[in-house]
Amino acid sequence: MTQIWLKAVPFDKHLVTLALESGVDALITTSDRVGDVAALGRVRVLAEEEVTFIALQSKADEEAAVHGLRAGKPVALTQGWEIIPVENILAQAEGLGVEVSSLEQARLAAGILERGVDFVVILPAAAAELKAIVAALKLSEGRLDLDAAVIEEITPVGLGHRVCVDTCSLFKTGQGMLVGNSSAFTLLVHAETEENIYVAARPFRINAGAVHAYTLLPRNRTAYLGEIQAGQEILVVNAQGRTSLAVVGRSKVEIRPLILIAASCGERRGSIFLQNAETIRLVRPDGSPVSVVALAPGDQVLCRLDTAGRHFGMAIAEEISET
Repeated sequence: MTQIWLKAVPFDKHLVTLALESGVDALITTSDRVGDVAALGRVRVLAEEEVTFIALQSKADEEAAVHGLRAGKPVALTQGWEIIPVENILAQAEGLGVEVSSLEQARLAAGILERGVDFVVILPAAAAELKAIVAALKLSEGRLDLDAAVIEEITPVGLGHRVCVDTCSLFKTGQGMLVGNSSAFTLLVHAETEENIYVAARPFRINAGAVHAYTLLPRNRTAYLGEIQAGQEILVVNAQGRTSLAVVGRSKVEIRPLILIAASCGERRGSIFLQNAETIRLVRPDGSPVSVVALAPGDQVLCRLDTAGRHFGMAIAEEISET
């Protein structure tokens, strides 16, 4: 993921405070202000001289950037960089950054070669868009294609260990996690945002399913629900497929009665084990949550179809069957 650095040159305490509150990864300032900035928050602070700034004007400048990166120094291209030279450098070395002065430039830099530069250096001119840049680069994971699956069977199956993922974020109606017995067929499990007469809403929580289930993570990785730990990032998905990130505050594994839900989408079939309780919900194609106890065969819910092959959470090309 592209990191976000802010260039506080000349030093501006208000700008530095905004950067810290926004969640930047590093700050660049003048050498005499490094201590002052470091005292304001636990964040990486670099003196301006520690970063090699290069203006791309010739092939020699590209070569100088590659040489600096291979020597292990942070290298940032100054304003005026163009995509093709940046691609050339990224193909040869890692650790490249670029200066940006707008949200549009930051998004462009983060998408070069589908992986982006290693960091963007936000200039003071972009201070008004800083929080939007952080949200776009650090909280958003783009958009996923979701499909409508048809419920086929709903079967109580007895007790099992299920995982509640409590996060440091508050969810909205329509948001949840993609979970399933197969990484190739996951269902959108809704967060506990809805009130009912028996239990208060827990809008920070997703009662996600059984410990063995797959869940889709940021950067197209997967994990078993039983592996989710505090401090880890999870992928939040809404009914339109828009994604964002949330940090896990705790993972609660408890023995509860489970229900097996089987569904199909075209020729594909998938399933999920969820807790058998009214507060556990999937998501209808219109974005509304539906309780698992109210589901019936023929109902439609949102799902994500993918390839089945995974090795340590990464997609691989392999013939595999998961039932």
